Amino acid sequence: MLLPLLGHAGVLRGRITDPAGQPLGFANVAVKGTTTNTASNEQGNYQLPLQAGSYEIVFQYVGFKPRLEQVRIAGGDTATVLNVTLTPEQYQLREVVVRAKDRDPAYAIIQHAMDWRTYHRREVAAFTARTYIKALARLKDAPSRVLGLFKVGPDLKPGILYLSESVSEVSFQQPNVVKERMISSRVSGDAKAFSLNRAGAGRGMSFYNPVIKAFSERGFVSPIAPNAFLFYQYVLEGTTEQAGQLIHKIKVIPRRRTDPVFAGHIYIADGTWRIHSVGLTLNQDAQLDYVDNVRIDQQYAPAPNAPHVWVMQSQTLTANISAFGFHGNAYLTAIFSNYRVTPTYPSRPAPAAPAPQPTPAEVHAETVAEAKQERPAVRAISRQVKRQSRKAAAAADSAGRRAPLMEVEKLAHGEIMRVEKGANERDSAYWAQIRPVPLTEEEVKDYHVKDSTETIRNSKPYQDSLDRIRNRFSTDKFLLTGYTYNDTHRKQQYYVAPVFQILQYSTVEGTIVNPQLTYSRYTDDRRRFWMTPSFRYGVDAKLFSPSVEINWQHDAMRTARLQVIVGRTIENFDPNSQLTPAINTTYTLFRNRNYAKYYQRRGAEVGYLAEMLNGLDVRTAVSYFDRRELQNSTIDLITDVPGRAFTPNTPVAAELPNGSGFGRSRALGSELWLSYRPGQRFITRPTGKINLGSKYPLLRLTWRQGWGVPGSDVRYTYLEGGIRQSVQFGLLGSSSYHVNVGGFLGNPKLAFMDYRHFAGNQTLLAADFTQFQLLDYYRYSTRKTFVEAHFDHHFNGFFLNKIPLMRRLKWQEVGTVNYLHTPAAGHYAELGVGLEHVFKLLRVDYFTAVQSGRKVQQGFRLGLGF
Repeated sequence: MLLPLLGHAGVLRGRITDPAGQPLGFANVAVKGTTTNTASNEQGNYQLPLQAGSYEIVFQYVGFKPRLEQVRIAGGDTATVLNVTLTPEQYQLREVVVRAKDRDPAYAIIQHAMDWRTYHRREVAAFTARTYIKALARLKDAPSRVLGLFKVGPDLKPGILYLSESVSEVSFQQPNVVKERMISSRVSGDAKAFSLNRAGAGRGMSFYNPVIKAFSERGFVSPIAPNAFLFYQYVLEGTTEQAGQLIHKIKVIPRRRTDPVFAGHIYIADGTWRIHSVGLTLNQDAQLDYVDNVRIDQQYAPAPNAPHVWVMQSQTLTANISAFGFHGNAYLTAIFSNYRVTPTYPSRPAPAAPAPQPTPAEVHAETVAEAKQERPAVRAISRQVKRQSRKAAAAADSAGRRAPLMEVEKLAHGEIMRVEKGANERDSAYWAQIRPVPLTEEEVKDYHVKDSTETIRNSKPYQDSLDRIRNRFSTDKFLLTGYTYNDTHRKQQYYVAPVFQILQYSTVEGTIVNPQLTYSRYTDDRRRFWMTPSFRYGVDAKLFSPSVEINWQHDAMRTARLQVIVGRTIENFDPNSQLTPAINTTYTLFRNRNYAKYYQRRGAEVGYLAEMLNGLDVRTAVSYFDRRELQNSTIDLITDVPGRAFTPNTPVAAELPNGSGFGRSRALGSELWLSYRPGQRFITRPTGKINLGSKYPLLRLTWRQGWGVPGSDVRYTYLEGGIRQSVQFGLLGSSSYHVNVGGFLGNPKLAFMDYRHFAGNQTLLAADFTQFQLLDYYRYSTRKTFVEAHFDHHFNGFFLNKIPLMRRLKWQEVGTVNYLHTPAAGHYAELGVGLEHVFKLLRVDYFTAVQSGRKVQQGFRLGLGF
């Protein structure tokens, strides 16, 4: 419990250790029969603010025997010191003769927990609680360069990288409505920042869920999931009595080390078959990415106002991290208190089987006998429990929806978290009073050093000195990522594009020099202005194409951006082509393949993008362009492929007469597109709104109009509708799809760049695996109607992890289907299979294309996939 801000009479503090004197970090400390609780820090120190009076304090640590101590808190601002030593719990096992074919008695206990899993997951209709979270990330070692290419900046040095605390009011309502209001936030060394902690994210860590979706794309199987026997072995290590309740300690052992599973211990309460606590670990064998291991500790206890319902008291995540030469560790601890619970049921149903005798030895003997005999009655009992659980689960959803959402402050529809204005303005005295988990010596020092030097670090001389280090020119960085010049004090930045964007080559312009400088100016509340002038010059064509793009994000709370483009630009006929300048340059110079076809565009466009409602984005644009045809100006190259010549700069398309140029085409056009995602969830911060997506698909509608007025050579109306969604399938991976349907109305008058194009690919390099990979770039561009669909499924290692030699590589399988229908293309489809996470960064796919029932093409594609 976090006491009111008006003050408290005293503090109980001390240190929790094991018999050897070693600190027990993150042990739970609670006032018996209340919602008042806290936890020890990494050094085993704890503190608990209490009003004057006498209390029974319960000290708990997973795997250790709870200890009950009577304490009296004196009046006045005094501290009562109580150091406690916890001893490992003595889990008793009576010697029983068990034949080799008999199952361990743990299986019967786990079966009961499985049967009651759904009931326990839904037994709380609604609750509110106060949550304190502390998160820390520390760097132990850092390389001088990442991947041997990128130099590590001066900010990344050993020590605490991130330290934050937060206090939130959390509410929950069945089936899965979580709302959170952060009332206090502190980030070490940055008084303007808000903590990244989210108490609501902890709901996904419940082991009553069959799959824990965290730390990995595919998730991990709970030890009491319905199919857990396929993934785990269990050993009953003993049974003990705690406050009149028998607790079974069960060792959880993965059947296969590389399955997405945990290892460690789960503690099950006898009779109710609920989780008492867990101490489970994930390691690299479980296919973690960039993490060596993760440990999860959870402690449950009865809700004070509904003892037949148990709620989480505390949760701690600890991790050792290793990636790209960086080594460190991190932890996050959450303390839940001040629970107000609305149970789904007034009381728990009677157990389906008689409760065991109240001694651990008798319980063990009975469970052994049950496991040995496997009598039909046991299976009948299991079926009865499952029926009760399903019935209870259905009632839980209904009761949860009827229960009042006990929020301290009603949040907007879709708003799952709100950070209060001023949450980061609390002083040290406030945190010393309200913080339930004391700081370690290292954390105290980090706060002191960073907070005391923040004014200096924000001063112009200090920031200028850091900028001088960051702004040092690096040739290798300029070649790969570009050069950035920061003026931190003025909140300004200058960025020069990398060499491979500045220097390009095409048969149309020859050598291209395209210097681009982006100037950005930003504010603390996420408003931003940026401008990119471009001075493109084609040496062989003697073609100068200057232009400028200006963007202004003027609303701090939501998307609201004005965009202006004016000048001369060289454009690909397909504006969404996968032919990046680097890919086209490479294939032109070394493979005699001038795939990209270009034209010059002169004019201007003004567009405005805004989030009108939550989940609804609208973009409008008006443009006038004078489009002019270009011809090849050079045939120079580096490697000449015999018998292969460059093609003219005229696209070849089935709906466009061969060799037909357009000369010049002027177009006055407008565009309106709407994008809507129902049920979009979001976080509101004083510095802006953060959208988190939705389980529902994204819907999009586009209207493009070419206006046939004097001075404009086009006249058309184009409509398109689309849908896009990603769907999770637990251990089987995730699928994503997007479908677009549309076309031109009537008899349109337009030039080829106005056609509907489809992002194809004819090179080995894939810039976007969600698009076509074997389709010609322009052949099936249409001025009529079309249907386009893309589907891919990421198996996340579901099959390869079962192959001993392959699972060590951590490669993951992916399958793809692409489909297109136009009047000229007929039915065109691509089928692909591939591997991603190759060397952690790459993806390799093999595709086969089928058109009108016959195979037309095949090939490999290589790109990024991590």
